Amino acid sequence: MFKPDILIADDHPLLLKGLEEFLKEKNYSIIATCSDGLSAYNTIIKEKPDIAILDIEMPNMTGIDIAKNCSRHNIETRIVLNTLHKEKKLFDDAVKYNIHGYLLKEFALSEIEACIASVCQGKPYFSEKIYKRFSHKTTDGTNTDVLTRSEVKILKLIADEMTSSEIADFLSISVRTVEKHRANMIKKLNIDQKPNSLLIWSQKNKDSLF
Repeated sequence: MFKPDILIADDHPLLLKGLEEFLKEKNYSIIATCSDGLSAYNTIIKEKPDIAILDIEMPNMTGIDIAKNCSRHNIETRIVLNTLHKEKKLFDDAVKYNIHGYLLKEFALSEIEACIASVCQGKPYFSEKIYKRFSHKTTDGTNTDVLTRSEVKILKLIADEMTSSEIADFLSISVRTVEKHRANMIKKLNIDQKPNSLLIWSQKNKDSLF
């Protein structure tokens, strides 16, 4: 089973140490721990860990700042945010920058292994409590308010039966970025992970995308 290289960053020493020890006991490879955002970001650039588990609020750079910079510079480290905060704006900001995981610290130890496994498979993982609170999915599943502008744009192209490669060329982005958006949309819209499920959903609800 693939065990990713992991970086952990948190400005609370006890929480940082606790998560590090927990993951080491589970035989995960912790390549670095950091107590502020800037050192975490610099370490991500240097060491290129598979996954970075970051507190949202840290000195010098927040976890969201790091996610934003990684997205902007096409850094392949997958970002998991770990936070005590439950504000919708923080959640929306995090999703905007294509983070791969969003955990509430109160459930972190019980969810972290499932989160890591999901992220390693390229599937975003959101704490169930935070996801249910902010997804606001309507009963018919057609609400697109949970999607970012980029995701809506891509969903429209999917509805036009464009492939990930064609969408990447059309928007001048990487295929990997398109696939990441696809995975995020499937999670946010609570769509079954079956072949062409996103295409079927987008065509069924095409009118709601405009």
